[in-house]
Amino acid sequence: MSETGDSPTRRKVVVMTAGGLNPTIVIQHLAACGFDISVILENPEGKGEITRRRARRLGWINATGQLGTMIAARLLRRLADRRIADLLDRHGLQRELPQTIPIQPVTSINAPETAALVEELDPGAILLVSTRLMSARQLSAMPCPVINLHAGINPNYRGQMGGYWSLRENDPDNFGATLHLVDAGTDTGGTLYEVRTRPASADFISTYPLLLTIASLDITRQSIEDALRDRLAPKTPEGSSALRFPPTLWSWIWCGLTRRIW
Repeated sequence: MSETGDSPTRRKVVVMTAGGLNPTIVIQHLAACGFDISVILENPEGKGEITRRRARRLGWINATGQLGTMIAARLLRRLADRRIADLLDRHGLQRELPQTIPIQPVTSINAPETAALVEELDPGAILLVSTRLMSARQLSAMPCPVINLHAGINPNYRGQMGGYWSLRENDPDNFGATLHLVDAGTDTGGTLYEVRTRPASADFISTYPLLLTIASLDITRQSIEDALRDRLAPKTPEGSSALRFPPTLWSWIWCGLTRRIW
C-alpha cells in the first residue's frame, strides 16, 4: 500500500470467502501489500442447494448437466497440479494463509452473525472472493463499499466460468476478470477495473479461475486502496449482458473434443 502523504487512514479490510486456493492467494497478496486483513469464512453452498436453484431457473436436465461438469472439473484438478504449482511458483504464492491473519467462521455471509461481526470489525472496505451472492438486505447493512472479484469480463460474462465462455464464444480478447461494486444483482454493479490475459495450452476449465485470479491481484489491491481513500470511480460496462452458468457435461466434452476448448 502506498506510503505517500495522502495515504488513507489505516482501516481494516474484511475479505469474505467460502475458502479455497483462489481466495487464499488474494488474501496473501493484500496482506503482503500492508493491508490490515480479517477474513470472514462462510460455509460453502452445498451442491444440492445450487443444483435445485438452477433447476428452478433452467430445468433439471441443464442443472444436472452443469452439476456433472462441476464434479468433473473438481476431479480433474489433480491433473492440473503441475500447472497450478507452476503458476504459484512463478508468482511467489503459497497454498496456505499466513497464520497472523484472523479468520472468523460464519454460516453464511448473509447471516445476522455476519452483520454483527462486520459492525464489530468496522472495516473501510469489504471484498468478496468466491462467496454466495450477498442479499440486498445484508448489503444495505454493510458500513462500507462492498467489492467483488469476478473471474469474467462484465457484462457479457457475468455469473460463472466467464473465462471459459469467452473462449467458447470466440472472444479470447475478453478472457479476463473484473473488480466491481456489489449491488442487488449478479455481477451487475459498477465496474472498477478490468484485466485481460491469455491462457496457456496447459490451462483448462480447472485452471482458468486461478489464472484469472493471479492476473487480477494488482487491480484487486488498487480497488481496495481506492475504497480506503474514498476515490472509487465505478463505471457502467459496455456491451450486451449475459448471465453464465457452467456448461453441461455433454456440451463441455463435445466442445473439448471438437474445438479443443476444455
